[in-house]
Amino acid sequence: MKHTTFATASAVSLLLAGTALAEPQAEVLHWWTSGGEAKSVAVLQQEFADNGGTWTDMPVAGGGGDAAMTALRARVLSGNAPTAVQLKGPAIQEWYEEGVLADISGVAEAEGWGDLLPEALAEHMKCEGTWCAAPVNVHRVDWIWANADVLEQNGIEMPTTWDEFNAAAEKLQAAGVIPLAHGGQSWQDATVFETVVLGLGGPEFFRSALIDLDPEALGSDTMVQVFDQMRTMRGFVDDNFSGRDWNLATAMVMNGEAAFQIMGDWAKGEFIAAGKVPGEDFLCGSTPGDGFLYNVDSFAMFTVEGEDKIAGQDLLAKLIMGPNFQEVFNLNKGSIPARTDVALDDFDMCAQKSSEDMTASADSGALLPSYAHGMALRGAQAGAITDVVTAHFNSDMSSEDAVKMLTDAVANSM
Repeated sequence: MKHTTFATASAVSLLLAGTALAEPQAEVLHWWTSGGEAKSVAVLQQEFADNGGTWTDMPVAGGGGDAAMTALRARVLSGNAPTAVQLKGPAIQEWYEEGVLADISGVAEAEGWGDLLPEALAEHMKCEGTWCAAPVNVHRVDWIWANADVLEQNGIEMPTTWDEFNAAAEKLQAAGVIPLAHGGQSWQDATVFETVVLGLGGPEFFRSALIDLDPEALGSDTMVQVFDQMRTMRGFVDDNFSGRDWNLATAMVMNGEAAFQIMGDWAKGEFIAAGKVPGEDFLCGSTPGDGFLYNVDSFAMFTVEGEDKIAGQDLLAKLIMGPNFQEVFNLNKGSIPARTDVALDDFDMCAQKSSEDMTASADSGALLPSYAHGMALRGAQAGAITDVVTAHFNSDMSSEDAVKMLTDAVANSM
């Protein structure tokens, strides 16, 4: 099947007019299971209930969403898809091509989404011109988080170059502090890798290598330098990193066991949930280099039967893009609103910096989709890159061999 099944326009019109077709029902599959994430999704659950809906929660923990996608495929193959699913980037298009996504253009057009979203983000939410997903936020991926007290005690400033990062890490290591909190999971390896690619190569190189998959960029001397830096950073990670979840790595920074973590701003949600104050208890800074790597969480609506489920999809889509949810959710989650008209007065210094940098990067052409978090590439190509990154990070493989393996792996995945 190539084309989507669409909800009827009349159903959408009646819902938006406030006429209840049926009690809205929504079974929602997502992977927001850590402290800050669970608090964030609870906001949407409550707002859905306040509007007369019944929410059935289907959280699937682990793997940065990999486990959730496995569960989703099993449900779709059995002919029993959830009402709404946390999806993003090219994965939305892949499911659309399977013929299993519903059209929510009625809601999107009635609510004026086209005027509320940056053009680059809006394109991720459309399938052949029709709206098929609703964005909830914009996460910045290229962040360094730090324990303020640990840095102060060791006379260290937030690094602005990779050389400064390495020097700080060596100083911390000599003082008995773990320099870099990291979880040995492939998506976390990929997260660090893409920030190094951006920092050492710059926005144009990042686009060539990790979006356009240009063989010359993938096999370049710059990419060798990237793997050299990854090898250096492997030495700053503790011996017990294998299999550690990202939020446990965040906790290491929080409790002073480690100094830094390279992770998207969902990590800030963990600090906030624990009562920590940015600028006092923890510090935030972009990873070295220019540019902004974004990761947009969104919900795609799957083809369902029954007026109650269709009404649930329409209500859910409307609430997700509502100004109240966009503000409250992102205050909890650590991200910034997808809507451009939400005031940031109540947001912290890290969120305000994120918003300023996103605007500046959009103007300069350096606003880039994250490959590691499913925004830039389809699964096969992204997986091929990540497999090489993880193999290198967990072995004594040379940087030259990693680059050769990388170019071969990407070529074979096309």
